[in-house]
Amino acid sequence: MKKFITSIAILLLSLMSLYAQDKKGPSAEELAKANNPLADLVAFNIQHYARPALNETTGGAANSTWMRFAMPTGRVLWRLSAPLETRFINNETTNFSKSGLGDIDLTAFYLGVMKPKITFGFGPSASFNTASDATLGSGKNTLGAAAVVYAIASPQFQYGGLVTWRTDIGGDPSRDGVNLLAVQPFYFWQLGKGLYFRGAPIMTFDMETGNYAVPIGLGVGKVVKLDKTVLNFFVEPQPSVIVHGTGQPTFQVYGGLNMQF
Repeated sequence: MKKFITSIAILLLSLMSLYAQDKKGPSAEELAKANNPLADLVAFNIQHYARPALNETTGGAANSTWMRFAMPTGRVLWRLSAPLETRFINNETTNFSKSGLGDIDLTAFYLGVMKPKITFGFGPSASFNTASDATLGSGKNTLGAAAVVYAIASPQFQYGGLVTWRTDIGGDPSRDGVNLLAVQPFYFWQLGKGLYFRGAPIMTFDMETGNYAVPIGLGVGKVVKLDKTVLNFFVEPQPSVIVHGTGQPTFQVYGGLNMQF
């Protein structure tokens, strides 16, 4: 836990340093695109979820590091995501730890609306049974759909949301089925010079087991430009306001670096 807090403190200090050093900051257009999941740019993101507290699990914690690559081809935006997962329990009766690759997912968004102030995309979404250990994935291949909207209300405020639903279409017959709905609202308030407040919590609803977690998020980010690459650093604490089911996160911290080329 001390290492986790130290890492967050270092990231916050780095954001403050970038704020102090960046005199001009990115353009208004670059700031608007920096958090747009449908921006028509090649992007690579490294995003981390640290979950030091899990519901109904004594001494349990989990970490997920997602590497996401996005590339537009015409009006279709492809997004490939690969997670590195860690699960561990350390209490009086159990000492368990597993790390490795999780289930890779792929989504293809058809950009149905591409206007200066609003973008909307939808399309198929799938995940694949690629986990290196049974505890790190669902054991299933899944297929479903996703839809996302991003709106620029003003140069200072942007908002939107992503909805994804998937169900299992094959895999290990001994594992539980998958019927998962994820809803992610997001909101960004620009403070100037690339610094901004943000929130992008993912609310998950497992319709197979009845488990759910509904977090809220409020964090800080900093957008800078390095040559022709836009870098977006952020950190966002996310406590769960309601949660049900063993292993659901009661608190997590979401942080990362998004890069647009």
